Amino acid sequence: MATFLYKLGRFAFRRRRFVALIWVALLALAGFGAASASTAASSSFSIPGTEAQRAFDLLEQRFPGVSADGATARVVFKAPEGQKMTDPENKARVTKTVSGLKSGSDQVASVADPYTVGAVSKDGSTAYVAVSYKVSAMELTDETRDALKDAGHAAQKGGLTVEIGGDALLVIPETGATEVIGVAVAAVVLVITFGSLVAAGLPLLTALIGVGIGVSTITALANPLGLDSTTSILAMMIGLAVGIDYALFIVSRYRAELAEGREREEAAGRAVGTAGSAVVFAGLTVVIALVGLAVVNIPILTKMGFAAAGTVVIAVLVALTLVPAMMGFAGKRVMGRKARKAADASAPAEAKPNMGTRWARFVLRKPVWVLLAGVIGLGVVAVPATSLEMGLPDDGSQPTSSTQRRAYDLLSDGFGPGFNGPLLVVVDTADSSDGKTAVKQVTDEISGIRGVAAVTPAQFNKAGDTAMITVVPKDRPSSTETEDVVHAIRDAGADITSDTGAKVLVTGATAMNIDFSQKMNDALLPYLALVVGLAFLLLMLVFRSVLVPLKAALGFLLSVVAALGAVVAVFQWGWLGSLFGVEQTGPIMSMMPIFMVGVVFGLAMDYEVFLVTRMREAYVHGEKPGEAIVTGFRHGARVVTAAAVIMMAVFAGFIGSTEQMVKMIGFSLAIAVFFDAFVVRMAIVPAVLALLGDRAWSLPRWLDRLLPNVDVEGEGLRKQLGDAPDPEDGSGHGGRGGGAEEERELSRV
Repeated sequence: MATFLYKLGRFAFRRRRFVALIWVALLALAGFGAASASTAASSSFSIPGTEAQRAFDLLEQRFPGVSADGATARVVFKAPEGQKMTDPENKARVTKTVSGLKSGSDQVASVADPYTVGAVSKDGSTAYVAVSYKVSAMELTDETRDALKDAGHAAQKGGLTVEIGGDALLVIPETGATEVIGVAVAAVVLVITFGSLVAAGLPLLTALIGVGIGVSTITALANPLGLDSTTSILAMMIGLAVGIDYALFIVSRYRAELAEGREREEAAGRAVGTAGSAVVFAGLTVVIALVGLAVVNIPILTKMGFAAAGTVVIAVLVALTLVPAMMGFAGKRVMGRKARKAADASAPAEAKPNMGTRWARFVLRKPVWVLLAGVIGLGVVAVPATSLEMGLPDDGSQPTSSTQRRAYDLLSDGFGPGFNGPLLVVVDTADSSDGKTAVKQVTDEISGIRGVAAVTPAQFNKAGDTAMITVVPKDRPSSTETEDVVHAIRDAGADITSDTGAKVLVTGATAMNIDFSQKMNDALLPYLALVVGLAFLLLMLVFRSVLVPLKAALGFLLSVVAALGAVVAVFQWGWLGSLFGVEQTGPIMSMMPIFMVGVVFGLAMDYEVFLVTRMREAYVHGEKPGEAIVTGFRHGARVVTAAAVIMMAVFAGFIGSTEQMVKMIGFSLAIAVFFDAFVVRMAIVPAVLALLGDRAWSLPRWLDRLLPNVDVEGEGLRKQLGDAPDPEDGSGHGGRGGGAEEERELSRV
């Protein structure tokens, strides 16, 4: 692989205008596709294999007139102190609002008058108008949303409190200015790392081109593939981070090759052949982890995984082709003034040990203490993860400043907490001899279940073979008591099915959330096992070792659990919530842990590969285990540190998003990268390797013969180019001497 990439790097450098033109053309093509694409229709949220989904599908089949995935809204009215919603003046204002809603948009399917359907609280203080639409929330026009927002203005002027809830007010999430700040921080880190504006600009420019192509393609395909806005935001988040990092590794190696006095084209070829091999491997791990999300069998998660994986593939291709092409345009300016002067000096002075070298030597002196500090520290941070509660957000998790949250609270106060999350029980009587009797039995059974506040009369379809029953729990939608009610109804339904033949299914947003959370819980451990097992096998191929991959996989698990603990502390418990813009605490998003595992796995393997391959290279060429660790840190610590800081900055930039899920994932990925790069890879990994000594790099002979040689370090390429160490002086590239001049130049770089 290294030889092929070497040739590719030289070709891209030599034909840089042609390569750059192709990428610019692809960007223009993707941009044109995105600009001319129609607005994406919302893809219905589905969870195959769950009872809630089966009930949902049955409703669409048996009640064709009901728009099961249509948007809904509730306009909630509260009378002033001392008045009631049944007072003539207030009643007239609400009736006027109902008329305005009916005529406000042709997308409205129905508007329920609260005085006709009994949507007035027992004390008369609160009433609500239920509005249902013909299309989903993402397909509502701005005019329809404006009509909904304006509907209660006249009533507000009359002294009534008016708030609006429901998914009809759903807006496309915004990432805010912090995303730009994240990129700005990345730029500063690159300038500090390289000491050259040209070298710093290269990874930023190429990453932005790659992300532009990826996100534009997602936007262009959003309608036919049913991709939502969150998918493109997450793809941008991951694509930007890995795009900058992969380009950073290539540019860093290119500078090292130039420092050795190689010609520019040769240096570009070697940079792509060596660092590029690691980029391909690292990108492959990220792609496999993201595509592996498909095993969960949740369509929305699968789409997110594939879209983000596609952006990562583009980032890898950009790093292997566009980056060497841009290096060709940059010339020797990529080195910076100081580095160019040092390279021109005939006899450079011996460089002082850099920070990576000093840190590695400290770890070698105190490996047990460093290991204990790292493991215990992450263990303490991970403690909150034992209290992890997962769920999907509803209006109750919105900020208290939003009208959705205020409407939610008004309904809870007026009608009870469970009113915000009614359960929909679907009774299929097609196989029952007496359907009406079976439905009555279901209604009676549900009424007697503890935790049920109200049961509405059954509503049959035209064929009379299916009935809908609305059940209002006593507690809020996300409570364990409501979950118990769902399970109790399902248990009772199983008995009724055996007695009467009628099938009882529970659905509705609350039941769908419960089923979704359960499915995510069930999938987390198998997915974790798949990812960790994959990490073990891939790293065994790279490092020709058993203990190094084992240590890498265990370190990955430790950083993931610690990151989960931090997420629970901030978003569930509210610790430092104001610092991160968390206005309302609540359960952790069901899909967040498994998505975080997939992404962090790939990033963790990036750092493992870029740092430890240098160590193995030094060890293979005769250095003692301790010396190999120091060599690895001398060459790799600064670049890996810069890469981690850049990733943290990019991910943290998305904490400013208005969408809770994007905010939570941005925080979780930023903190996970911090734990994995700085605690696991920079502290725990060298400490463990120091304690293991030669055993770290051993591999049983039978296994060594069995495993293919992937040559991630480009060893085969160096032999082909005649760079094998000279036994006389040991000064070859990567030999026992490590190349004294190379080390001096790299320490400056």
